[in-house]
Amino acid sequence: MSVLSTSSVSLRKVFNRTASSFNPAVLGGTTNKQLQDSSADMVICINKRSVTNAMASKVLSYKPIAQYKQHTLHYVLKTIGYVPAPFLEGFVSYLQGPTSKQYLHANAHLRLILAVNAKLKTPLQLAELGGLRQRFAADAVAMQTPKVWRQYRANKLLAIKPIIKRSAAAVSWQDKLIANADEDRDTGCDQATMKVRCYQAGPKASHRSNADEIVMLFMHGGGFCIGDIDTHHEFCHAICAKTGWAVVSVDYRLAPEHPAPTALRDCIAAYAWLAEHCHTLGARPTRIVLAGDSAGGCLASLLAQQIAAPTASSWQDLGLSGQSTYQLLQHLPQPMAQMPLYPVTDIETDYPSWALYGEGLLLDHADIAVFDVAYLQHSSLTREHPLISPMTSDNRQVCPTYIVAAELDVLRDQAFAYAEQLKGHGVAVETHTVLGAPHGFLHFMSVHQGLEQQTDYIIEQFACFVYQVLSMQKAQAA
Repeated sequence: MSVLSTSSVSLRKVFNRTASSFNPAVLGGTTNKQLQDSSADMVICINKRSVTNAMASKVLSYKPIAQYKQHTLHYVLKTIGYVPAPFLEGFVSYLQGPTSKQYLHANAHLRLILAVNAKLKTPLQLAELGGLRQRFAADAVAMQTPKVWRQYRANKLLAIKPIIKRSAAAVSWQDKLIANADEDRDTGCDQATMKVRCYQAGPKASHRSNADEIVMLFMHGGGFCIGDIDTHHEFCHAICAKTGWAVVSVDYRLAPEHPAPTALRDCIAAYAWLAEHCHTLGARPTRIVLAGDSAGGCLASLLAQQIAAPTASSWQDLGLSGQSTYQLLQHLPQPMAQMPLYPVTDIETDYPSWALYGEGLLLDHADIAVFDVAYLQHSSLTREHPLISPMTSDNRQVCPTYIVAAELDVLRDQAFAYAEQLKGHGVAVETHTVLGAPHGFLHFMSVHQGLEQQTDYIIEQFACFVYQVLSMQKAQAA
């Protein structure tokens, strides 16, 4: 969830009050000279007037994002990271944010982001989901680096002047409309359509080519209620650029307008479409990998489970439409691997992380309660149903799995429990925990240096994991 997704007070007002009231002298006796010495390579004059005015001018330039291709928030949050740590610590203290002792592995820059979020956040209400969806979409895109949105302009320039650097056009993407899982009763159409975004890497995108013909199907997070293919564009772009794989991102339908299991059925339909058309992306249907974050991680895991061992009784609960999905599942090729990132895996059980990190972070108890109601209140399925939580059904035949958990996440221990369940079934599993990271950290991958490095590491390690799986499959086939 975005740092600003549930704000009722503007970011500029919070920083205006802080910048005008904060006194650097409170930094534990730290002098201005010591602050300057701590970052000698930065041309910053550390004193009350210049620093607070400089910070205020950066932050006060933020305005609500009206159009997607504006990225002011990216520059604001990234610039704050260059301020010396002692000054950031003072800001965190002033905002009564978490200390380094509370969150040992989160640096001052990240704790300041969390502190600002805590000041801006208001309790989420079910009736406000529409507004939240719009704010989240705007803020998530505003935090992304502009270079991942330069496809069309870069291509036009290349046509005029071929000697222009090609790195900006290393990844191209195209949005396509494909059939949803069922008919659209609202429009009267025989078949509804949803959008998927297809990414392909050029020769400059990576040191690797996609010689192994791999494609990733990605499901975005957002509590099944918010998010879209734009909010997760940066991460999909990065995967394509760094691995050379094709990537297809699914714009599944959202709750409460479309309750469970609509999102899952849309993702199954997207998988079926990809299995049939992946050759147009230079990939094979037997080399599809799955990924998703948060609710998207849940959908990826449910998809992996149901393709491996579809449960007839579960789909019978949905009547004729469920039976058609069950028949479709039986004819789909198996995914090669999956990567759920800080996923929802067990909606019923309260794990230790539920109490440890359920308040004061980007995702809290109140948010989860609203998302759960929106997703399930108009559904014919119960909370314990196998099509709701991956851990409540048969995972014995699930594909090899690389699980990513966030340390400061109310859902952290769900990821660990899911990993242990898969290991108990003999499934190949690797787990990586991002220390000091909150739920939803992918949205900060280009504004926070540490999280950028961690995101790069996750992509590299999952690629290695997939290539190991592929090597084993080749050896078994030989």
